[in-house]
Order: sequence, then C-alpha cells, then structure tokens
Amino acid sequence: MLEVRNVSLKFGTRTLFEDVNLKFQDGACYGLIGANGAGKSTFLKILSKELETTTGDVYLEKGKRISFLKQDHYMYDEVSIINTVLMGNEKLWSIIEEKNKLYGQTEFSDSDGIRLAELESEFIDLDGWNQEANAATLLNNLGVPESLHYSLMKEVPVKLRVKVLLAQSLFDNPDVLLLDEPTNSLDLDAINWLEEFLINFNNTVIVVSHDRHFLNKVCTHIADIDYGKIKLYVGNYDFWYESSELLQKQIKESNKKKEEKIKELQDFIARFSANASKSKQATSRKKMLENIELETLTPSSRKYPFIEFKIEEPHGKEILTVGKLTKKIGDKVIFDKISFTVQTGDKINIICDDDTKKTCLFNILMGIDTDYTGEVIWGKTINKSYLPQDNSYLFESADKSIMEWIGQFYDIKDETVLRSFLGRMLFSKDDVFKKVGVLSGGEKARCMLSKMMLSHPNFLILDEPTNHLDLESITSLNKSLENFTGEVIFTSRDHELNSTVSNRIIKIEENGKIIDRYLQFDEFLEKENKNNL
Repeated sequence: MLEVRNVSLKFGTRTLFEDVNLKFQDGACYGLIGANGAGKSTFLKILSKELETTTGDVYLEKGKRISFLKQDHYMYDEVSIINTVLMGNEKLWSIIEEKNKLYGQTEFSDSDGIRLAELESEFIDLDGWNQEANAATLLNNLGVPESLHYSLMKEVPVKLRVKVLLAQSLFDNPDVLLLDEPTNSLDLDAINWLEEFLINFNNTVIVVSHDRHFLNKVCTHIADIDYGKIKLYVGNYDFWYESSELLQKQIKESNKKKEEKIKELQDFIARFSANASKSKQATSRKKMLENIELETLTPSSRKYPFIEFKIEEPHGKEILTVGKLTKKIGDKVIFDKISFTVQTGDKINIICDDDTKKTCLFNILMGIDTDYTGEVIWGKTINKSYLPQDNSYLFESADKSIMEWIGQFYDIKDETVLRSFLGRMLFSKDDVFKKVGVLSGGEKARCMLSKMMLSHPNFLILDEPTNHLDLESITSLNKSLENFTGEVIFTSRDHELNSTVSNRIIKIEENGKIIDRYLQFDEFLEKENKNNL
C-alpha cells in the first residue's frame, strides 16, 4: 500500500537519508526509532509528502488516505473542537464547507442546485450524517468532556488540545496513520485507550515514540534509522533491542575467532616461509589467510549517557515525614490534610491526573512553595536533589557555557575531571563550551542530571524525568534508578520506568486526599481497574 523507493534527503552537504527502500504492509504497526537527530520526524514528513525528497519518491495506493498527527497546538485556535476532529478527513471537510457556503447564499441558481445534489451524494457516500457522532465518540474515549466539544480550541488547556489533535488523526479510519509522539501529555487512561485502539486497528501505523512500553505493546515491526539507512525488523521494541545486542555480540565473537586464526596463520608463515621443507605449507596458509574476511561491525550511532547516582553519605533512620499537609490555590483544594512517612528503600510513584498537584507537592517538599499548612520534616542526614519538570528558571543565564553553568553549582577546580564527567553525559570535546541558551530540551535535561549526580544525593525527587530524553537516555536513567540505593519520589508517564522502579504508589485524588499502597505499578493499575483499591 505504502512504498518508499530510492529515497534520499540532503540538507546542504549533510545527507540525512540515502537510497531508502521500504514497503509498509497493511495491518502492521511500525515503531520508527533512531538517535536524536537521526530524522524520525523528518521521515514522517516525507511519507506525508509535507517534505520533498532529494531523490526517489513515496508511493501510496490510489484512493488511500494518510493521516498525520500534527503537534501544532495553536493551529486550530479559531476552530471548534468537534470541527477540528472532522477536519481529519480533508475530503469530508471540504464537502461540508462547500455545502455550508452554498446553503448560506441568498440567491440560488440551477447550477448551485446541481452542485448541492452532487455534494449531498458524496456526503452520504462518506457516511457524513454519522461522522459528527463518530468524532464525539473519539473525543469521549480520549477524555475530552462532551460539554467542551463545541468550544473553540483556544478556550481549552493545551493538555486537552493534544487529545483533540490525536482524535483528528484517528478520525474516520485512515488507511495509513502517522503518529509523532502520540502519548505526549496524555494521562494513563488515554494512553491505555490508544494502545487498545492501535492493537485493533486494521490499517497501517507508523509511530515515533520514546515510550518503550507503548512500542512493545502496539508494534509488530521496528524501523531502525541508523547511518542514513532504515532497516525493518519483525517484532516489538524489546525483541529488536535484544536481537540487535545479540547480533553485535555474535559478530564480535566471530571476528575474535577469525583474528585468532589469522594470527596463527601469520605466525606459521613467519616461522616457516624461509624453511624449504615447510614452504609448501606456508604458501597454502597464505592463501587461507587471504580468504579470511572480518565481518564489518559498524558501531551504532546511538550513544548512551552514563547516569549513576552515587551516595557519599548514607542517611540515618529519619527520612521524611509529611503531616496533615493542606494546600489551596484560590478555591481549588490541592491537598486536604494528607500524611505519609518515607521509609528506607521506598521508591514512591506519585500518580494524579492533575499535573499541578504533583508539581505542587514536589515544590513543597523542596521548600520552594511555603504557602501551606501542616508539616514537612526532613531527616537531618538527608541530601536531596530535585529534577523539576520546568527547569527554565535554572537556565536564565543564557550566555554561560555548560562548563560555567555546572561550575556555578559545584567548585570543581580540575577542568580535566569535569570535562571527563560531561563527556560521559555526551557533552564531548567543544560541546562543553556551548551556551546553555541554545541547548535543546534533551541537552538541558542531561545538564540537570549531571548537576544532580555531582551532588551525590541520597534522596531523589523527579518530576517527569523522561521529558525531552531520547530512548537511549531514558534507558540509562531507568537502570540508574533501579540501582539507586537511596529513596525516590517521582512521577512519570513512562510505563516501563514506573513498573521497574517504583515499589509504592501514592495517588492524589481529585478531592485532595491520597491513596497510599505498597504495590508494584502494574498491580496498582490492575486493582484500580477492578475498583479494588
């Protein structure tokens, strides 16, 4: 149905893709993966023909429709939510607009009547009379309340606009569905619904996501971008990851054996090439040597930062006690006399549909917000470190280099040591002199993680730590948190991180109360779905 033939894309002297040939099958879901900057979003734009190729072309079967999830939350500001979804089918929407224009005319000609009849026929063929109800069902399933369906997009929070744009891309069963980070800003219920939708979707899906659990659950294939090429693999993300690791290991072992054989032959030739009685054997071994080829082992362009939180001073028995914490913003109750105590070994996952409440809790724990009643008592030996969701206030000195930025927090006089540390966080060579004002979201996140590691904390507070990170950085962070021997309070939309790191769940409810359980994340979800908490 969808085929890429000999596609290359160049920007000046840089080649992003070269001679890419792919066929995407009906009914399959492809996870498009690659390092940051590899061109994942660019490739989706090529498939949707929003971007022209340098060579080659994209072929879509005649009569088939591509839908592309757009990330511009302000594109439809003056459009109602329901109409934004209907616009997902361009043909249907153009018919609706032309019909409305004709019906709105004060004078009506015979040709107008004929055209209206044609439009009504096309409208019926596209099941037009049921499409508004279909759009409403999509919105309801994604958690957009019916009371807002006829509101303008600019009148609703960005979090809801994300859901509307997702509904637009899913609307009316497109033949090819292109999704760029579809789980961004979605709550757990919406992500679960989307997973089930895609699992049961009968057409072609190509998705870019940093959510490993999501890729594992929905993908039947992985399309891996590396060194300007795209290779297809059957299976989900974990299968691709384990297979690629195994393949690299096998090639290394095979090459090692070949290198040993080459050395053995070289030694024999060196010893006996001058010996007349052995010269025939030496010549034979020379021919054997010429026929041994080492398999090319191309290292992946992916780089994994080294993330490790080392504790210098273990804490005592007293860690953190929160007692009868109450917080209001205007008339809105954030917390209503909530109490909990952190015990040794706790890794607490804070769950709440309202991001404001989670961030508010972290700011109170860190002493940033002092406008509350109740008590927050930290143990005297606690060395805590905080990763905020919004770190912009820490990067206001835009003209500082990364080295200078780190230096304002920690007095590290040995520049070699600091450069080595930053190198392991993928700031190599002259990167350490980049101004923080021009850093990407992912680079700023790595700066923040570097700052945290250098403080050697025994307690971590993390507000959406995977935001802006690529899959490689998320994997490294995930492993570091699993191995961390201190305590953690965090919130994340990354299912894999939640399920492998947390051992305790605190859910903040709408009324400001909490549910506090020592449960694994998946066990919590299962019990919540059964209303058994």
